[in-house]
Amino acid sequence: MHDIGSIDAVQAMLAEQDYVCGRALATVVFLALRLGRPLFLEGEPGTGKTEIAKAIAAAVGRRLIRLQCYEGLDAASAVADWNFAAQMIAIRAAEAGGGADREALQAELFSERYLVERPLLAAMRPQPGGPPVLLIDEIDRTDEPFEAFLLEALSDYQLTIPELGTIRAPAPPIVILTSNRTREVHDALKRRCLYHWVDYPGFAREIEILRARAPAASETLSREVVAFVQRLRSEDLFKKPGVAETIDWAKCLLALDVIALSPEVIADTIGAVLKYQDDIARLQGAEAGRLLDEAKKALEDA
Repeated sequence: MHDIGSIDAVQAMLAEQDYVCGRALATVVFLALRLGRPLFLEGEPGTGKTEIAKAIAAAVGRRLIRLQCYEGLDAASAVADWNFAAQMIAIRAAEAGGGADREALQAELFSERYLVERPLLAAMRPQPGGPPVLLIDEIDRTDEPFEAFLLEALSDYQLTIPELGTIRAPAPPIVILTSNRTREVHDALKRRCLYHWVDYPGFAREIEILRARAPAASETLSREVVAFVQRLRSEDLFKKPGVAETIDWAKCLLALDVIALSPEVIADTIGAVLKYQDDIARLQGAEAGRLLDEAKKALEDA
């Protein structure tokens, strides 16, 4: 495991995983690791919230367990379920064999053998290398009852399965929650965590990120790509491109052997950056050229 004795060490640890972050984010990661507190990351989609969980897990040599949230997610889907098909086979086998003791059969059917482990339960179990990194991704997609359940689970790092009893984590996992803020998450859950808003990076930071994630891109192309994407974010778009789109676009341009942006190149590859037709339609005609000219002028003036 890497030394996490200082904020600088955390920043360097993440940089080794090609995750470039500012001191503010490195500070809250350091505190979360040092104090054993859940980390709540909120911000626009594509700003690197999920990636930081992956980077932390890889850096400290721990298993990453991801709970992808969605509307209607309930405790059973997040914790554990029973393998009903296997249970039915066992029941029929017992009946065919002349009938087993009912109490013994019931105990067998609701044992670990037939338990289907979901992410929250897996995170409470001992894992090779130490407590895992539990990523609870897009918590804003769930509803308040699940939030309340999650708050209770994270308070004591234990879960109760009626048939098996209470399962307590021998050591708390490293917990990271993310939210795209499609709705407000309840204050009680946020208070349990250390909070950080993950914003779009500035020009210099985004260049650093692109150098780490798409090192084959030339300095000229990287600067043009970042300048254009940052200019796009100032437009009235339905969905502004995140850092993930910047990286994807640069990789697409490299695959096409593009050495510099042009309105024609932008028109051909804009689907790597914008994901809604209304936004793409805004860049038709001379609009892409105008934005590119403004981006290049900003580079000259910098």
